[in-house]
Amino acid sequence: MDSILENAADWLQQKYGGNTVANYLWAIAILLVGWFLKETFSALLSRGVFRLVRRGTENVPLSEFIRLIKPPFEFLFFLLLLYIASEHLTIPAQWGWAPVKKFGARLIIHKLYLTVLFGGLAWLGVRIIKFGGLVFIHKAVKTESKIDNQLVPFFRDLCILLFVLTIGFIMLGQVFEVDVLTLVTSLGIGGLAIALAARETLENLFASFALMLDRPFTVGDSINAGGIEGSVESVGFRSTRLRTFDGSLVTMPNRLLTSQSLDNLTQRRLRRAKFIIRLAYQTSLESIRGIVQEIQGFIDEHPDTQKEPGVVRFDSFGESSLDIMIIFFVETQQIREFNRIKEEVNLKIIEIVEKQGAKFAFPSRELYIRTAVESHPSSESEESEPIL
Repeated sequence: MDSILENAADWLQQKYGGNTVANYLWAIAILLVGWFLKETFSALLSRGVFRLVRRGTENVPLSEFIRLIKPPFEFLFFLLLLYIASEHLTIPAQWGWAPVKKFGARLIIHKLYLTVLFGGLAWLGVRIIKFGGLVFIHKAVKTESKIDNQLVPFFRDLCILLFVLTIGFIMLGQVFEVDVLTLVTSLGIGGLAIALAARETLENLFASFALMLDRPFTVGDSINAGGIEGSVESVGFRSTRLRTFDGSLVTMPNRLLTSQSLDNLTQRRLRRAKFIIRLAYQTSLESIRGIVQEIQGFIDEHPDTQKEPGVVRFDSFGESSLDIMIIFFVETQQIREFNRIKEEVNLKIIEIVEKQGAKFAFPSRELYIRTAVESHPSSESEESEPIL
C-alpha cells in the first residue's frame, strides 16, 4: 500500500510542459467543479442581491430578477474560476514567450481575457438597468398618466447606451492604454466619417427626442403610420414597436414616424361606419320607405350610436340593385367594440329587410332574346303548254 502511494506521489510530481501532473489535475478539477456549481452559485448570489434591493421592487417577482441577472453571474463566475485555474499553471521558459508587459502571445491572452471580463461586466450592468426599468414600468402602469409608460423605456435605453459607452471607454483606457480624452478630441475627419456612417442612427436618436417632446402618441394608443395600423407597445431609443390588430409585432424606426403623416386613432372621439345595402329591383316603394325608416330609428335609439345622428338614405339605382346608403358613428375607441356594435346593426338590418318582405340583390343580368319568324309565301309554278 505504501509503495502504491509513493508511486502515485511520484507520478503527481512528474512534469509535462513545465507543469506537474498535480497542477494539471488541480486546474481541471477547478474548472469541472466550477462548471457544475456555477448555476447553483449564481442562483444563490442572485437571491442574495435581490434581498438587498428588494425594497421598492415588490411588484417584480424574484423569478424575473434571477432570469435577468443569473446568466451574467454564471459567465463572470466561470471567468473567475478560469483565472484561478490558470494560476496553477505556468508557461515553460523554453517556449520563449515574452513577458506580459511586452508584445507577444502572453500579452495577447492577457488583453483578450480582460476584454472578455469587461464584456461580462457590461452584460451584468445592462441586465441590472433592464431590471430597474422593469421596476419603474410596473410602477408606471399603476398611474393614470400614460406619459411615464413611454418615458421609462426611453430612459432605460438611454442609460444602457451611456453605460455601454462608459464601459467601452474605460476598457480602451485600462486594457489597451488608449488616451480616451485625446482620442475623442482628435477624431476630426474620422469623427465626421463615423457620423455620416451612423446617419440613420443619429436620425432615429433625434426623432426619439422629438417624439418625447411633441408626444403625438403615448404607449397604448392605436395609431396608423405609413399604412400600418396597431397599438403602441413601447417607444425606444431607436425604434417604436406596434402590435397590429392581427397580432404581429412591427418595429418602426423613429425617423419614419416623424417624417410622415401619423393618424392617432385613439384620439378619435367617434368611429364612423359607412356602407351600402343593395335591394332587389322588385322591392316595392313602401318596403323601401319602411326599411329606411326602421334602420334610421334603430340607429338613432341605439345607446352606442345615438351621440351623432346617423344617415340612412335611398342613394342610387345600381346596375342590378336599389342602393341604400347607411352612415352611423360609434362612441368607442376600441376596434373590437366597434366591430361588435357594427355586427349588431348588420343583424338588425337583415331582420328589418326580411320583415318588410324585401330581398337583397346580387349581381345579375337579364337577357332578352327577340325572335322573328319570317314567312315567305310559296310560289306556285305556272304550268306551260308545249308548243307542239
